[in-house]
Amino acid sequence: QVQLVESGGELVQTGGSLRLSCAASGRTFRSYAMGWFRQTPGKEREFVAAISWSGGSTDYTNSVKGRFTISRDNTENTVYLQMNSLKPEDTAVYYCAVCRYSSGSYVSHDYNYWGQGTQVTVSS
Repeated sequence: QVQLVESGGELVQTGGSLRLSCAASGRTFRSYAMGWFRQTPGKEREFVAAISWSGGSTDYTNSVKGRFTISRDNTENTVYLQMNSLKPEDTAVYYCAVCRYSSGSYVSHDYNYWGQGTQVTVSS
């Protein structure tokens, strides 16, 4: 059974940093892009970042460019999200997901496996 498990979310002050991890098990995803999304109550899930199967191509939503970095370790079947200079508006539940394609997408419907989410709270 495919399983994605996120970790690393916690309460942090404005300007702080966190590193989220997403460990995949049940199959290998090294041929597929992976992404991070986030969601706050009452809002739709929002694209944050994506990385191609090789790690050679990344994409970010404008609000996190220059602050967040997505990376992956295909030998460990794990994807990471390094988050720096955190702001209160980054507060959300963060989800990792596996894309149907190798090159990544910002569209949630293009992702077919999802983790359970990890809460990130940035205090002002």
